[in-house]
Amino acid sequence: MKGGEKRFGLGGLAIGHDIAKEALMGIDDKADNKAEELKGKGKETVGDATDDEDLQAKGRAQEAKGSLKQAGEKVKDAFKG
Repeated sequence: MKGGEKRFGLGGLAIGHDIAKEALMGIDDKADNKAEELKGKGKETVGDATDDEDLQAKGRAQEAKGSLKQAGEKVKDAFKG
């Protein structure tokens, strides 16, 4: 380790601060994207139950946005690995 460089353990593996931060950010982004997808699915379901076409459409759009962001994360992961 160079002076001032911090290292963190991850499953017994020592990794640099930047790598650990990037990995955590990726996990955080994936969780946010999945949450957005699930919120959209919820809106769509409520719209279906109440016969609210506007809410159905908003739910489908939000779900698609979350799915698209997840796909983008997978592409980023493929280029990292």
